[in-house]
Amino acid sequence: METNRFLEFISDLSLYLMEKMQVKILSFLMVFGLGFYSHSFLFKESTKSNSTVPANPVQLQEENLKLGAFSISLSVKDLESSRVFYEKLGFEQLGGETSKDYLIMKNENCLIGLFQGMFEGNILTFNPGWDENAQNIDEFHDVREIQKHLKSENLDLTSEADENTSGPASLMLYDPDGNLILIDQHR
Repeated sequence: METNRFLEFISDLSLYLMEKMQVKILSFLMVFGLGFYSHSFLFKESTKSNSTVPANPVQLQEENLKLGAFSISLSVKDLESSRVFYEKLGFEQLGGETSKDYLIMKNENCLIGLFQGMFEGNILTFNPGWDENAQNIDEFHDVREIQKHLKSENLDLTSEADENTSGPASLMLYDPDGNLILIDQHR
């Protein structure tokens, strides 16, 4: 049953993240992942590629760094007023629940996560291997290759992916203005 597979995924993800990350980031990733995966199960959109097909990372080239789908996660003071505001800008609710203090909003290819009381500041998120509908894309750069490239550029990472693994992993870093960037691979 798909619901059981979804719950197994969330359980496995939470165990992995508890070992690797702080509780605030764990909460964010759990909620954001829940939104994407619940959308996949609830709306059964057609996919460009089968989700059971193994990941197909491509060789990293500096001029073509493939970071995947982009979204911004906003820490909001009032979830309902933020939802109403973004709906006026043409966004529609894609996932999440007000009762769980988060909503995922979409307008064409733009994704915004609205989170009340889960973390401080805003987070820029990239998902290698996914498009803006949380569907697998055929070619992408594995987060560990992206990490090697960022390190070769002398960027300081605040958390790193285990380079001896494959599949889901993430890294985080801050831009020069203090904005948190999360590169979060789900496959």
